[in-house]
This record gives sequence, C-alpha cells and structure tokens, in this order.
Amino acid sequence: MRSVEEQQARVAAAAVAPRPVRVAIAEAQGLMCAEEVVAERPMPAFDQAAIDGYAVRSVDVLGAEAIGDSSDGRDDAVVTLPVLGVIEAGARTPTRLQPKLATRIQTGAPMPTLADAVLPLRWTDGGQSRVRVLRGVRPGDYVRRIGDDVQPGDVAVRAGTVVGAAQVGLLAAVGRDRVLVHPRPRLSVMAVGGELVDVNRTPGNGQVYDVDSYALAAAGRDAGAEVNRVGIVSHDPKKLREVVEGQLNRAEVVVIAGGVGGAAADQVRAALSDLGDMEVARIAMHPGSVQGFGQLGPEGVPTFLLPTNPVSALVVFEVMIRPLIRLSLGKREPMRRMVRARTLGPISSMPGRKGYLRGQLMRDEDTGEFLVQQLGASGGSSSHLLATLAEANCLVVVPEEVEQIAAGELVDVAFLAQRG
Repeated sequence: MRSVEEQQARVAAAAVAPRPVRVAIAEAQGLMCAEEVVAERPMPAFDQAAIDGYAVRSVDVLGAEAIGDSSDGRDDAVVTLPVLGVIEAGARTPTRLQPKLATRIQTGAPMPTLADAVLPLRWTDGGQSRVRVLRGVRPGDYVRRIGDDVQPGDVAVRAGTVVGAAQVGLLAAVGRDRVLVHPRPRLSVMAVGGELVDVNRTPGNGQVYDVDSYALAAAGRDAGAEVNRVGIVSHDPKKLREVVEGQLNRAEVVVIAGGVGGAAADQVRAALSDLGDMEVARIAMHPGSVQGFGQLGPEGVPTFLLPTNPVSALVVFEVMIRPLIRLSLGKREPMRRMVRARTLGPISSMPGRKGYLRGQLMRDEDTGEFLVQQLGASGGSSSHLLATLAEANCLVVVPEEVEQIAAGELVDVAFLAQRG
C-alpha cells in the first residue's frame, strides 16, 4: 500500500502549466502574471492637483495665518488673491500662473506653470473672483508630482504575481490593455456507471442521480480550473475510449468517476489500456483508498480514476487533484492552509491509513484557540454520507499510525473553501 505522500509526489510530478496566453486585463483577474510589466511612461504623467482648491505659488500665501492666530487680534495676517479662471480635470491647454494670482483647480487637473501647491477649499472663503486665504501652504502641498507613483522602467506588475483588483488598476494606469498570464488549466469531468441518470430525469428502479460529475466539476472550479463537465459516459469500451480520447485533446487534467470499484471499473481500464499507462493502486488513506492515476495520450495528460462514492471521490479530489490544479496555476503553496485545533470529542481512524475526516472548525472567542468537532461516525460506515460533507468546513487529518484521538487533544485540520 502506497503512502499518501508518495502518491502526491507522483501526481505533482505530472503537473504541467498551460502555455501563457495574452488576455484583456478585464479577464486577467485571479490568474498569475507571466511577464514583467514595465512602465513606459511616468505615472502620473504630469503634475496634477490632488484635491479641489486653488493653484498658487506657495510664496504668495506664506503670510497667511489661521483665523485667530494673530496675537494682537488684527486681521492683517489674512491674504487675498485675485482668481483667474478654472482649470478642469482633462484640460489640455497649458496655462501659466502669474505671481500674486490664484487659479481655481479640480482634482486631477494639470498644474499651471509656476504653481507649486494647491490651496484646499477649506482653508479659504471659497471666493470666485478673489479668494481669502486663511492658511498658507508649503511647496508641493496637495500636488501629485510627475512620476510620483511609477517611473519609466519601473516594474508595475511582476511575473508570478496573482492579478487582483490593484494589479488590474496598475495595468490600466500604465496603458496596458492586455497582459500575458498563466491560463486556468482545463479540467474534464465525467462519470461512468449503468445505474446513473442525470438530475433532469426521474431515476427508475436501481438507478441513482449522477452526483459525482456535478460535485467534482464544482470542486474543480473552486480549485481554479476551467471545467468541462462531460457528464454521464457510456461504459461501452469503444464509446468510452472515444470520449476520453477527445477530452485528452482539449484538457490538461481528466477525471473519471466510477473508474475504480465495481464491474464498470474493469471496462473503464480496458477502454483506456491503449491510451497510456494507468495504474490502480491502494493508497494508505481513507476514505478513497482505491484510486487510479496515469498519464494518457500523446501529451501524457494526468488522468484520474475515482471511486463511485461521492464523498470518497471528493476527498481524493481534495488530496490529490486540487494540489495538481494549483501547481498548474503556478501557485507556490498548492495545499490547503493547515491549523492545529483541539478536539471537542473522541475521534477514531482506520489503522494504517491517513484519515481525512469531515469536521466543523470553530474558534474560542475568549482564547482564540481553534476547536474542531468531527461530523458523522469515525469508521468507514459513514463514508458515503454526502450531507455531512456539505456541513463540513474542514478535514481533520489523522496520521496513519494513529487509531484513537481523545477529546481535548490537538489535531491537524485543513480548511476547506470559505463560504459566502
């Protein structure tokens, strides 16, 4: 029986990031930048007003004091200046400010020549033809200088950075409408089984809904993949082979639920036998011990055979396939965040297998300590209960050499996707 870590290493070795593609910056969010984006122009591209106010020469308002600051009570500390015109944001005609004058200016508007500061409206009486200055400003006050943010030659967005809202803004600010990114790996998901019907049909005697392809497709999107849910596929070897071969030409990862365990599994493996090496092995984990992995087709596409049991299939996806997708996205930390939590009750695990048990993670309001409550029974008898997985926000990870964990002991816990 192979260890979880050995199987994870085999899977990770097959990770291949899709070739970078150039996309519109509006479509780049959440993807990893694949180039060094270098600014060609300064940002801001010109000296501009940082607030609404008056463009002035600071030397012309140096004598102004706040009201009431004059020690003898006289008003001769107040400065007044004539106001000539308004400079609006987007103005393209250069202007020049003469000494002892002020110009009304809007936020983002270009500063007139010789003006070295913006006098905020709140420090004036708001005059239109003449402005009364109640407080002086220093050179550079409330002015965004050319190149303050980015200089030509500066790297605006580095390769390896995940493009978020700030990066999209920077790309737009330096005039880039497209950027080279690592695209989402394409994941194809299908389910095999003569008992399966789609959710838009009523199951007959002995039939069940296709849960796996829907659940696994959702898990793939959560991991960051571009998902093609193929749905239910015939277990006829010829038809199955045609479908799988078609998906190998369009996907970086293929997942086949129902490919291990039961009569259909033999037909699946027979259909795939001439597409590449596919190994079905027992992995020292539960649930989902029996699973298949291989690299099929001319490109060696990582292909997984998962159990029919939806909970087992989702746990195998979480432990083996999700990290592969994250690696293909270029993530440096492909695994879920792990924390140590104190158990609220006893936990039993299968001896000799690493347990991934459903749980609810909480935090003590007083101490800040993480607490975890297992959901469902500890043994394999409840591994099919999908409802408890839907309630879980974590997986309790129990080492393979541990069979019993007492209430109050510390355990490793992996966060699942955050809700809402």
